[in-house]
Amino acid sequence: MALLASIILRQGLRLGRGVQARSAMMVAQSRYLHDDKVTLPPLPVPPLEDTLNRYLKTVKPLVTDEEFQLTEQIVKKFVAPEGIGSKLQKKLLERAKSTDNWLSEWWLNAAYLDYRGPVVVWSSPGLVFPLQEFKSLDDQLNFAAKVIAATIDYKAMVDEKTLPLDRMGKDILDMSQYFKILGACRIPGVTRDRIHFYGHEPNTPKHIVVAHNNHFFKIDVYGKEGKPLNVKQLVYQLRNVVERSTHPTVPIGILTSQNRNVWGKAYKQLRKDKTNRASIEEIQRCIFLIAIDGPDVNPTGNIMTDAALNCVHGKGPHGYAGNRWYDKTIQFIVGKKGAVGLTYEHTPAEGPPVANLMDHIMDVVTSGRDGSENDMNDTKPPAVELSRPQRLMFNICAEVKQDTEDAKVALESLVGDLEMTCFKFSGFGKNFIKSQKLSPDSFIQMAIQLAFYRIHGEPGAHYESASTRKFFLGRTETIRSCSIESVAFAKAMLDEDCPITEKTRTLRAAIEAHKQYVKVAVNAHGVDRHLLGLKLAAIEAGMDVPTLFMDVGYLRSSHMRISTSQVPARCDAFMCFGPVVPDGYGCCYNPRGDSIFFGTSAFNSSPETDSATFREALEQSLLDMQDVLLKEGVKAKL
Repeated sequence: MALLASIILRQGLRLGRGVQARSAMMVAQSRYLHDDKVTLPPLPVPPLEDTLNRYLKTVKPLVTDEEFQLTEQIVKKFVAPEGIGSKLQKKLLERAKSTDNWLSEWWLNAAYLDYRGPVVVWSSPGLVFPLQEFKSLDDQLNFAAKVIAATIDYKAMVDEKTLPLDRMGKDILDMSQYFKILGACRIPGVTRDRIHFYGHEPNTPKHIVVAHNNHFFKIDVYGKEGKPLNVKQLVYQLRNVVERSTHPTVPIGILTSQNRNVWGKAYKQLRKDKTNRASIEEIQRCIFLIAIDGPDVNPTGNIMTDAALNCVHGKGPHGYAGNRWYDKTIQFIVGKKGAVGLTYEHTPAEGPPVANLMDHIMDVVTSGRDGSENDMNDTKPPAVELSRPQRLMFNICAEVKQDTEDAKVALESLVGDLEMTCFKFSGFGKNFIKSQKLSPDSFIQMAIQLAFYRIHGEPGAHYESASTRKFFLGRTETIRSCSIESVAFAKAMLDEDCPITEKTRTLRAAIEAHKQYVKVAVNAHGVDRHLLGLKLAAIEAGMDVPTLFMDVGYLRSSHMRISTSQVPARCDAFMCFGPVVPDGYGCCYNPRGDSIFFGTSAFNSSPETDSATFREALEQSLLDMQDVLLKEGVKAKL
């Protein structure tokens, strides 16, 4: 998630095999739509002039007047009838005619599979479940078993297409991402990774993998007749795993946290041994992975932050990073004392399908049922002829051992740099915001803008993800939340002499401007994906990257110092991820009725940013916005 905002900054991206090419993923996507009767429209190519006019408006608050004049000149030349932009637009329109989704394959490669940095921190988000309280190993294993049972039940609903269709207002949304989160794995390569969907094969996986003390075990979750194991059976299997892995082993899983080129080379070396190759394939093929962790390592004093850090990077080589396989799409984490959650590899899907899975799990856990027809306390097993958990063996040669040591050093540096502050804002939630006839998401986005301005005295380029799933194979578009209106609002709020009426006017104007951009973005008429397509069309044609993409206006408005996403859930959970630029912030939130859960992040290496300071500024901004609205209401009644 955090990776997405920075994609368009990269130069020299590798492309697919041409306009007519179809990757294996595209074929799989076409076959696995939720409802064959639903026909979704194709992703549109926006009119070039509309995109460039919108682009100029988003650039203006981030550059000087002199810089803006230069950007205007570059845009004017780019969009002219004989300009390079018009030629590239024609190429995009041609591509759109010959593909199911003109962006999908490009996006898959540019945003994920060509990205060579670590997936840990830079790409894969964490999702922290409502915190539990485990008093014993029994409690921990029982909860883990319920997570497994509920997820297998969720998988059945996906496979049988009984999940309700997602909608945005009256529009039905593309459901293909739901078919990609279970049974999927990213496969490392030396220069480009690939994604494999084992759940789409004729012989679909019937097992999960459990990690404990850096050991990996294969557990079949279906019995002889294809019935899923119940919770008691799963607890029995998990206990067997724990009893057979009492001491830590070489942390092979930590290799998956490495730079992708480095991991790609190590992967080739690791697979030379046939035992290793067989074990790796079992991990890659599994429906999902679940990690059973020990006590928290290096606690921060904030249990929400500790849970988030453990989900994002496992607290590093001295924590549980070796007890992971970061290439797996879904990887649950169950801590000894009750910190639970997951980390997910971002390539196949955005947050909503994953959050939906979590909501289902928590519904099952709190309802006291195992997600199937069997009560959790039912002693009658639904599955027969259980197989003993299979230890996945690894033969560690000297070269692989050195690779793990190198991975430890690299991850330790990354872990030391990331700092997070996660919290529950209890001042109010979306109920209050709605009572003011305002959009909760736009309200929170403007609070984030105000917080940044409060700290830095200037606006920052600000990314929020918007879903384009109303289109076939749609993924995301960027909402550029920093606007002329948001800057006017921030200045008014921080001016002690500004009247309340002016503060509320600018607040409502900024929120309305954001709402309008959201509408444009979800209809695939934003700025960033279109510009990315134009750039990639130029590269594919062997042309020089146009000057537009090297202009200060483009570079500054694409340097997303604030990377944000709303991931709503029906429970007290929150998603979290790292910043996308060295001097930026990450901020994910879950608005509840009377509270808002936040996961914020920054890098220690930046002297300009600090997540604790950002939290203080954000909470103050939310309270100040509430205060001016309440005062406006009182004044209106007088």
